[in-house]
Amino acid sequence: MDIQGRIKQLMQERKWTDYKLAKQANLSESTITNIFKRNNSPSFNTLEAICKACGITLAQFFTEGDSPITLTEDQRTLLAKWSVLTEKQKNILIDLMNNI
Repeated sequence: MDIQGRIKQLMQERKWTDYKLAKQANLSESTITNIFKRNNSPSFNTLEAICKACGITLAQFFTEGDSPITLTEDQRTLLAKWSVLTEKQKNILIDLMNNI
């Protein structure tokens, strides 16, 4: 999946500029601009903020087309636990997973 392309698609659907997305996602405009002009991949937290601004989940972001994805019981459990974590706890968990 082309992450930058998917973000552009979401922006076009909403008729949002880089500036509008940045404001809606509570990010700096340079963060959004760097995703496209410098071909930077967004961090997990940035992508999560973009999804929240667009009113979609991360799962919906990565779903091709309109077909829903099927999660295993373990995946549902992980997502349920993730949803109640604080931002600090999420960052700690992401750091831990990145270092495994």
